[in-house]
Formats: sequence, structure tokens, C-alpha cells
Amino acid sequence: MLSEAMTALAAVGGTTVVQAASTDAWAGLRQQLGRWLGRGDPQRENAELARLDQTAGELNTAVPAELERMRIRQEAAWQVRIETLLESLDDTERAQAAEQLSALLGQCTAHRGVSAGQGGTAVGGNVDIRADHSSAAALNMGSVTLGNPPQPGPAGS
Repeated sequence: MLSEAMTALAAVGGTTVVQAASTDAWAGLRQQLGRWLGRGDPQRENAELARLDQTAGELNTAVPAELERMRIRQEAAWQVRIETLLESLDDTERAQAAEQLSALLGQCTAHRGVSAGQGGTAVGGNVDIRADHSSAAALNMGSVTLGNPPQPGPAGS
């Protein structure tokens, strides 16, 4: 059984794969993660690269209504793949592999720019949105009307 830190690292790995799949960071992450998952076995590395390509293809061709479900499924699948690999290693190899994966993921997230899909809003830092004095606030609110609603019942009563 993996430690909490190893499980969290695997979760970050799954999330990073999905988030990078349609960005400029994909090519680098794909190569490095394929090599990491292959553990020096060229056949295994090629199989992992093919899986990564399949993931990117599915995410990039998913219809908008299915995209969030697909992202969740792919994040979980890659988390499990990473956990399985880490569990298969002895303690020394596992620690070394975790350190390598952490560095790989840190490098990917450090170089990844902020982006958002169509209609989305990307923020590269903290966001603090506040409303006070009976007002409304949002990053993207759409059409909003403030004021008291009309009283129920027939007009003029």
C-alpha cells in the first residue's frame, strides 16, 4: 500500500496528464512521462506513449457535454497507472521513482501557461471576488438584474 504522499503524487500525475493534453506542454510531458513509465524498457515506453496519445486524442475530440466526465475518468485512470507502477517497486526504487516523477511534474506545471477553453476564464494567480451592500459579484456573471422582485398577486393590489 502506498503512503498518502505517494497517492497524492499519483493524483497530481493524473491531473497533470489531463490538463496538459491540449497545451503546448503536452509534447514534453508525453515524452518524459512515457520514459518514466517505461522504466528503461523501450517496448513498455512505446506502449505508454501510445496510451498517452490515446488519452490526448479522446480528450481533444470529446464533445463538450462529455468532456468533464472524460477528464475525470482519464485523471483517475492515470492516477491508478502511476500508483500501480509505484506499488510494483521496492522501497528504494519507489523513493527514487517518486522523486523523478515529482521533478517531472514540477517542471511541467512550472512551464505551463494559464489557459481556458472556449467561454472559460483563466487566472494565473489568486482571485478574490467580493460583494457587499446587497450587491452581486462574479468573475463572469452574465445578465444580472439587481433590485427587489415584484410582489406576488394581481397587478396594482
